[in-house]
Amino acid sequence: MWIADNWKDYEVLDTSGGEKLERWGDYILVRPDPQVIWNTPHDHKGWKNKNAHYHRSAKGGGEWEFINLPNEWSISYGSLTFNLKPFSFKHTGLFPEQAVNWDWFSDKIRKAGRPVKVLNLFAYTGGATLSAAAAGAMVTHVDASKGMVGWAKENAISSGLKDAPIRWLVDDCVKFVEREIRRGNKYDGIIMDPPSYGRGPKGEIWKIEENIWPFIELTTQILSDDALFFLINSYTTGLQPAVLSYMLNTAIRKNFGGSVTASEIGLPVSSNGLILPCGASGRWERS
Repeated sequence: MWIADNWKDYEVLDTSGGEKLERWGDYILVRPDPQVIWNTPHDHKGWKNKNAHYHRSAKGGGEWEFINLPNEWSISYGSLTFNLKPFSFKHTGLFPEQAVNWDWFSDKIRKAGRPVKVLNLFAYTGGATLSAAAAGAMVTHVDASKGMVGWAKENAISSGLKDAPIRWLVDDCVKFVEREIRRGNKYDGIIMDPPSYGRGPKGEIWKIEENIWPFIELTTQILSDDALFFLINSYTTGLQPAVLSYMLNTAIRKNFGGSVTASEIGLPVSSNGLILPCGASGRWERS
């Protein structure tokens, strides 16, 4: 398992009864987590001293209970600063486990010794975008949500990357890639974090089980001849590391060489030393 263990401002304090107790900077949150199927005593003091608690509804969805939490706050990872706020369906605007991937591709960008163009698809609030830009890459950031792209821009400003070479695009990822193929544009690194289900800006429907394989095949057409890496993340239960590995081996390695690895990603739990699984990632890299 690849473990995001370099955080100072974020920590999983404890897990029990379908929930995780987290420290986000100075604030303690309790949020549901479907992986936490065990029940252990709530001995950690944070369970009683939480700042907010997201309660899952039996009918689906849920709502926040705010005890003492600001509308917005920020945390840092290295030189990057992320603005957080609680919004619908338990999220805060950041997936901390992805830091293990940020470190991986940032190292490749820094060591490349040449200009590197990176494409970040389904780019959300820009964690990967800012990591790549901070490492020296020129980044194209694509997400179908205008609000998320705006949030990512705010994170760039907070991280001192306002003037970094980042292209911000509100667009359907599939249609964008199709246009890039027609334009002949190429990228040295591609990152994608596709949702299980989603809609594009014009109502385009995305279902990962149906769309991910043809999309990976499509996206390989904009990899440069001397590409550095390709990263795909999945939070969908059916897309295990072996599935990601097979897709990358079939679509990329057989044509570009290099090597493929895939694994679960996780976060350490400070109270007991366990690792909380948080999805899976597949990586292709130039050998």
